Amino acid sequence: MADRLAEKGAQLEDVMQRIEQVCRRFASYRHLRSIPGFGPYVAAVVLATIGDPNRFRGRRQVIRLAGLDLNAKRSGRHSESAVPVISKRGNADLRYALYQAAQIASYHNEHFRGLFIRYLKGREKERGIKTKVRVKLSAKMLVIAWTLMKDNTDFDPSLLIV
Repeated sequence: MADRLAEKGAQLEDVMQRIEQVCRRFASYRHLRSIPGFGPYVAAVVLATIGDPNRFRGRRQVIRLAGLDLNAKRSGRHSESAVPVISKRGNADLRYALYQAAQIASYHNEHFRGLFIRYLKGREKERGIKTKVRVKLSAKMLVIAWTLMKDNTDFDPSLLIV
């Protein structure tokens, strides 16, 4: 069993190297890798899912692609009491990859940590708020990635509003 696990690990490493080789052919891959928290896997998933960034008219379409758009279930309730949640109608792999990137960036990058703290300020006692803030940060990172792909530029932390 241990030998099979080692074999699968080697196969996974080989696949990841091949994916990175293919992704390096695209100029956008380098721009995506400049975003804190975006490793080879996350950059590859974003690149594969977005494809041509010019096919989207705005940021709302990109956010909807990942299923990170807000949707309030109002069945039998007044609209004031309905709690908005993310729709989860988009690409689940993209959503997972972005959440992982947001988690890494909120721990290890001072700019994204500052943004995380700003989103969290005054709401620290709410149940599950850190997860909700990371989802919001995921959506922001997706919009940043889309913008970098569209403009052919690298990530500039000074443009991140904190």
